[in-house]
Amino acid sequence: MVATTFLLLLLQGLIQCPRQAGDGLDEATREHMQQRAEHMDQEMARLIQELKQKSLEQSHGAWGALLIWNFWALLGILLVLLVLCFRLEKMRRHPNNSGQKESSSNKDIVAEIEIQYNESNVEEENNAGCEAGSCVDAKEEVNNDEKREDINGAGHEEDKQDAKEEDDKQNVKSHFDSLSEELNPLLEVDLERGCSMISYLMGKLTHIFGQGLSDSFYPVPQDAIGVGSAFEGWSPRAEGAVYRVLVPLSPPPGHRFQLELDTAGMPQRTFRVRVELLCTCRREQLGQDMLCFLHHPEEELRRKQEPSLLHTLCTGSYLDVEKTAHWFCRFVRLAWLPLPLSRHWCFKWQPCSRSCKFQLIKDKESFTAEVVFGVRRGDSDVFVGSQPTEAGVPSTTWLETCAVAEAKFFRHIARQAPQDSWHCKCLQLLSRSLLGVGFSSYTLKTVLMHLLTTIPLTRWRRGDFQERLLDILNFLHGSLLTKRLNHFVIGNERLPLEISLPSDLRVAEPPNLLQHLASDLDAHLNAVQEYISLLNVFQQLLIHRH
Repeated sequence: MVATTFLLLLLQGLIQCPRQAGDGLDEATREHMQQRAEHMDQEMARLIQELKQKSLEQSHGAWGALLIWNFWALLGILLVLLVLCFRLEKMRRHPNNSGQKESSSNKDIVAEIEIQYNESNVEEENNAGCEAGSCVDAKEEVNNDEKREDINGAGHEEDKQDAKEEDDKQNVKSHFDSLSEELNPLLEVDLERGCSMISYLMGKLTHIFGQGLSDSFYPVPQDAIGVGSAFEGWSPRAEGAVYRVLVPLSPPPGHRFQLELDTAGMPQRTFRVRVELLCTCRREQLGQDMLCFLHHPEEELRRKQEPSLLHTLCTGSYLDVEKTAHWFCRFVRLAWLPLPLSRHWCFKWQPCSRSCKFQLIKDKESFTAEVVFGVRRGDSDVFVGSQPTEAGVPSTTWLETCAVAEAKFFRHIARQAPQDSWHCKCLQLLSRSLLGVGFSSYTLKTVLMHLLTTIPLTRWRRGDFQERLLDILNFLHGSLLTKRLNHFVIGNERLPLEISLPSDLRVAEPPNLLQHLASDLDAHLNAVQEYISLLNVFQQLLIHRH
């Protein structure tokens, strides 16, 4: 029943394949596409309910035979889905052709009838002026030539389509074979060694920074904070995990950081870090070896003291992200050589303008680390950070990030949950299975965090793995139906109290992570297709486990 529902839904999509939403579509076509998307949502709602019922039946021993029967059916279903995606892509590339094949307005239909009517009149007039025998023979010859061309063209198209379907079939088989091979190492991947290695290195570098920069007026790096998937206990890939750390920056003596909100043209809140000079005359009176930048002559300051931060890493009065990243990377290169690790590990740089990214390599072992910089908002767990962003963003722009708060939440869950909890493994598997661009692994992570605050932590053990995966898919399905997924940290009343937020974020309206689906029908269809892919992966997982 599940496979049949999938097949009917996807075949319907193949037959009634919509054109790309764009300027060339009229309101009737847009409404048709919207209705079709809603229909697909309804069908998926019924499908996910059936999946849940089947999952419960399987837990009592009645699943086996049905899953074996569904295996090959689901492979064929996914093949149909890939063909559908291919046709959608073809229509996107040739929107004019699709428009000729399917008129969606009354004016186009009327014009088409008029053209056919005029062509038939011309043909009748030509036939009337010809001799009967010769005209008929010529017409038959032309028709025979056209038929031969149509047959040859159709044959070539069928051959191309067969080749495409065979390639798609091989790609599907390759994906599931890869999933089968990587399932065990994916779930057992040990991230602790990489986290320990990078944390140890950053601790050494922070100590060297403190000694080497004591007489200068550069930002003061604080202890690095592990953020991102690896430090949260999961990773989309079994190999090649990126160990990301955030290094908080404090202002040097005689300076102050002032955050200024600047969200122009950006979906995510952005800030600028204004650097202001403070009076240090009192420190000078107390015998501390520092001249006041505000009240001493500039010539004396140049002769006796290092330049202020405004003259090194700022653009105008604002801390520059790219200058800060370049300065930090240059210092790390110098600090690496004296470290004992340099005798056994190879240090390889990876270029990045807004962060410090490098790789540690020894024999067959390697760890990739990315250091981003942040300025804390007050005394909270929210920062404005230097994480990479889209092109064209000014170098004085810092993005608001809740990465530290999210990592702190995962550590809170790790302390509360049983030792054999599989919540991270659920996220690993589903994020690894993403095939398209409908939504990101961060979307799945947000769904998981919401569920971790509603489902008791004692129900995330290995024996509950199947049910919890289905809960994640259920939650994601509801989000696709409503085109809404609330940000987990901002405005969340269920957030543990140990996670500190600025007052404006604790009471703010949660941002909608799926806002783009509400305004872009094509993006919503992509997300639906991606969701169907996850359902297929879920079915495959059940087959492999039984």
